[in-house]
Amino acid sequence: MDLLNTLVEKGLRRELPTREEALAVLATSDDELLDVVAAAGKVRRQWFGRRVKLNYLVNLKSGLCPEDCSYCSQRLGSKAEILKYTWLKPEEASEAAAAGVAGGAKRVCLVASGRGPTDRDVDRVGKTIAAIKEQNEGVEVCACLGLLSDGQAERLRDAGADAYNHNLNTSEATYGAITKTHTYADRVDTVQKAHAAGLSACSGLIAGMGESDEDLVDVVYSLRELDPDSVPVNFLIPFEGTPLAKEWNLTPQRALRILAMVRFVCPDVEVRLAGGREVHLRTMQPLALHLVNSIFLGDYLTSEGQAGQADLDMIADAGFEVEGAGTSTLPAHRSDVAAAATGGGCGSHADGGAPVCGSGGSNSASDAVEAGCGSACGGCSGHAEQVPVPAQADAGEVRPDLVSVRRRGAGTDLAPNA
Repeated sequence: MDLLNTLVEKGLRRELPTREEALAVLATSDDELLDVVAAAGKVRRQWFGRRVKLNYLVNLKSGLCPEDCSYCSQRLGSKAEILKYTWLKPEEASEAAAAGVAGGAKRVCLVASGRGPTDRDVDRVGKTIAAIKEQNEGVEVCACLGLLSDGQAERLRDAGADAYNHNLNTSEATYGAITKTHTYADRVDTVQKAHAAGLSACSGLIAGMGESDEDLVDVVYSLRELDPDSVPVNFLIPFEGTPLAKEWNLTPQRALRILAMVRFVCPDVEVRLAGGREVHLRTMQPLALHLVNSIFLGDYLTSEGQAGQADLDMIADAGFEVEGAGTSTLPAHRSDVAAAATGGGCGSHADGGAPVCGSGGSNSASDAVEAGCGSACGGCSGHAEQVPVPAQADAGEVRPDLVSVRRRGAGTDLAPNA
């Protein structure tokens, strides 16, 4: 297929595809799916080999968010039966993080519900970062706390944070239909604050909210322009009790085409498979490893993922390897530029060549959203019973049996999953 040959050549040169080419990827047929995956896989292997970075979520504060994001189980007015608790103590968060690192995670993602942190919250998270790094040498820490005020990104950096996550989620044109309590511009501003402070910026999207192909391409091109180090791709988890509970628009084939499009547009950036992969990709998850170079280990913010050992087995069985702590996630042309520009820190722009999505520090990557406001990953040590995967649902068919609300991990007396 001429389209795929062109996209591979552009990906290997770090050249931006046209919008028409990106849309054409989403429009390919199921008969062409394996060709699409194989083509995008060539680009993925060029820049990341067969490495898979593992990331791990610690949910510092769950539920009771004042924002009205329609996709989020923690939103204002949500009736989803999720865990609700206030701030974990630094030692509790550190214990949860250690479990994730023991499971193979290279990065710990600290997430807290809410519009954004107060200065006191930033101090609290700073103590948590210190506790985690003291116990886990070499671990990367990413914070995901909502909208940042002036100076807060710098304070998080000084406290030891390596990265900051804040997702655009959907296109600017449709953002107002998803959220009313803050704007698309607010989200862009927070990503820019993180980048400017020298943090490794992470920003991604949520697919499956009823958006069009044009919306998906719009948000990915906007992300490329923002230049984050990591682009998490989430698939909506339609929680009962939220406005989008009936939005079951994805098939495994559709999800794979979306991941391929993101890889072509952001060829040498960490593309992370985030929340909703178990729900929408199901038995097709191993194919996604040919497109992404990063996943979350274990559970997500408010929903359960598959057992951590199942993730590790999937990676090995598919012929991939877990990325080690001593390996730079991003290609040398990005991490070297970042080190030179920031004295070894994260978050500078690549020099020369075609404009590319993502640049940054040698420890670059970041968090993802679960299908809510933040990051997406799991707890560790001990595995809860896995929920059997039902037969594939048709697009639009409501399948609440596919969503397993998290009842374990940080904030509970049950061992987390990793």
